[in-house]
Amino acid sequence: MDKLTATILAFVIGVLALCGAIVYYFGWLFLIRTILGLAFLCATVVFAVLTGILVYAKSKYAIPSLLGLLSSAYALYQCYTWSEPMHIVYIIVIYAVVLAFGLWYISEPDLSILERLKSAKALERSGNYRAAARKYEKVGDYVKAGECYLKAGLLESAAWCYERAEMFEKSAELYEKLAKEKDESYYWKEAYEFYKKAGNLRKAGECLERYAEEEPWYWEDVAKLYEEVGDKDKALKAWKKALGYYKKEAEEEGVFWEDVAKIYEKLGEVDKAKEAWQRYAEYCEKEAEKDPAWWKHVAEAYEKLGLKDKAEEAKKKYEEWKKQRS
Repeated sequence: MDKLTATILAFVIGVLALCGAIVYYFGWLFLIRTILGLAFLCATVVFAVLTGILVYAKSKYAIPSLLGLLSSAYALYQCYTWSEPMHIVYIIVIYAVVLAFGLWYISEPDLSILERLKSAKALERSGNYRAAARKYEKVGDYVKAGECYLKAGLLESAAWCYERAEMFEKSAELYEKLAKEKDESYYWKEAYEFYKKAGNLRKAGECLERYAEEEPWYWEDVAKLYEEVGDKDKALKAWKKALGYYKKEAEEEGVFWEDVAKIYEKLGEVDKAKEAWQRYAEYCEKEAEKDPAWWKHVAEAYEKLGLKDKAEEAKKKYEEWKKQRS
């Protein structure tokens, strides 16, 4: 038995022993009064602090909190005097009703009381599509919820519902529409992801292409998608844009010369690929002086350049470093 379990067990045994002692010396009624008194004492303290905060913040919820404070303080007083025990029961019942109502209310916080009482179909027939959608959504009918959200003009909520219904193509279409209407690149990426889930790789590529115009990091993924659907011309254009992006990054951070070299190889530009591999090797050698783990990448770069002796030398340095660590 670990220490925490032993502590908890000892605490439970201690509480039970205390309760048993109270019942033995004072009876069951005194135990009930004690438990209720402690509960209402805690409630009184909580309501007092909460009321103070809400009054300071000039919140409309200060009055309900004050009513809670007064009722809990009165119940605490009755636990002490036991002059009107039924009043305690009434307060407990009121608390239970308020709690149940609160849970019911927060389950659909954006619906009015009248909307909560109507069925989803009744709300839909009356033209209250937003509330109907929320009702359909709550019972898991995401297709109907999506349809109602569309009628209400809430495209993003509709897209989310179609996603839950695994109607990915429909969800992607809505995100594409949102991207055009709101001119926000984020929606192009969402559209790409759902077209890809739906298996429509061409449309996925088109959407990711629009997103890559804002986030050029994704041109390589665009190129790969177009290659997958067999569109060589668009793939070539995307690879060239990816090359432009990586060249710019490589001038600032040399590690990207590897990506530049690989794209040049893909484009069949052997001499430029070798030049990029050479710059990558030089960058890795500088890094290896600070962190010997980079000798592995130095070796890979020299292998690409066909410089076997230098590659072997770098491998040895990498292996020596690994032995020193072990």
